Amino acid sequence: MRLLDRYLLRELLVPLGYCLGGFFIFWVTFDLISELEEFQRRHLSTSDIAAYYLVKTPELLVTVLPVALLLALLYALTTHARHHELTAMRAAGVSLWRLCLPYLLVGLVFSLALFALNEFLVPDNNEAAARILARRQTDPAAGTDPRWHHNLTFHNEAGRRIWTIGAYNRETGEMQGPIVEWSLPDGNRRRLLAERAVYTNQQWVLYGVKELLYPPDTGALPFYRGETNELALAGLSETPEQVNSEIKFSALSNLKAAKRPRLSLREILDYQRLHAQLSARDQAKLETQFHGRLAEPWTCVVVVFIAVPFGAPTGRRNAFVGVASSIFIGFAYFILMRFGLALGTGGYIPGWVAAWFPNAFFALAGLGLAQRVR
Repeated sequence: MRLLDRYLLRELLVPLGYCLGGFFIFWVTFDLISELEEFQRRHLSTSDIAAYYLVKTPELLVTVLPVALLLALLYALTTHARHHELTAMRAAGVSLWRLCLPYLLVGLVFSLALFALNEFLVPDNNEAAARILARRQTDPAAGTDPRWHHNLTFHNEAGRRIWTIGAYNRETGEMQGPIVEWSLPDGNRRRLLAERAVYTNQQWVLYGVKELLYPPDTGALPFYRGETNELALAGLSETPEQVNSEIKFSALSNLKAAKRPRLSLREILDYQRLHAQLSARDQAKLETQFHGRLAEPWTCVVVVFIAVPFGAPTGRRNAFVGVASSIFIGFAYFILMRFGLALGTGGYIPGWVAAWFPNAFFALAGLGLAQRVR
C-alpha cells in the first residue's frame, strides 16, 4: 500500500471511530432512558441489560455504519480540501478517483461486513433480545416464555405434508402435541398424533404416537393403526430452521417488510422451496426481501459516491455547505430506499427494481457530480 493511501486511511478511520462511538453511546443512552421502567418491571440485572444491548448491537451497526461512514468521509475530504492537500495531490498527477480508492475499499469491506451481519446475526437478534427481556419472568405453562411459539401450522407443499403444532421451541426444535399428515402413493392419508417430538441426528423422533390412516373416500371412517412409544421418521425433510422461517414469515407484516429486509437469504430460499404455490402478495414480499437483502449492504459503497462530489471541491470557504448538502442527499437516499421497499412489498413494482434502484440512481448521480469537481 502506498504511503498516500495509508495517510488517507488514517485520516478517515479516526473520525469514523468517533462517529461510530458517538452513535452507539447516543443510541444506548436514549434507549436506556426510554426503556428503563420496562427493565425494572422485568427485574433485569445489570448483566442482563448489558447482554440485551450486546445482542442488539449488530442491528444497530447495520443502520448507523453507512451514516457514520458518510459523515467521516465528509469530514476527511473537507479537511483535506480546506488545507489544499487535495489540490497538491491532484497537481502531482493523482486523479480524484485514484485518491478515493482507499475510501472505496473501505466501503467494500464494510459492505461485506454488513452482508455477513445481515445473513448470520441480525435475523435472530429480535428473538434473542426478547428472550433476554423475559429471562426473569419465563413461565412456559402460562405462555410467557418467548422461546415457545404456540398454535403453529406449518405447510410443506413440496412434500405435501401439514404439521399442526401445539407448541414449538424455537431454540431446541422441540414440539408439544404435534400432528403430522401427508398423502401416501396409494391415495391414503397418514396422520400421526404425538405427545411431543424432537429433532435429533437429522431426523424427527416422535413420542407417544397414535397413527391413523384415512382412505381416499372422504366419507369412510379412518383406520386406527395403533400406538407406539417412539417413532423415528427419517424420510421427513423438514428441519427446525425451516419451521423457524415459517414463524418469521408469518409474523412479517407488510409494514415491517417495507421498512427493511428482515429475512436472511437462506430463510427466503428455504421458504420458497417449501411453498411452490405462493400468492402474488407473498411472492412480491419475498422477492423484495431477497433483493433488498442483497442490495442493502452496498449502501456503504454508494455513500462514497455521494460524499466525493460534496466533500472534495476546493475553494469552498464554508465546509458546512457541502456537509449539509450531502447529508440531505443521504437522507433522501434512505427515504427512497424505504419507499422502494414499500412499493415492492405491495407488488406495485418488481422486487429487484425496488431494492436496486436507489443504489443505482444515487451512485450514478454521484459519479456525474464528481466529474464536475475542480
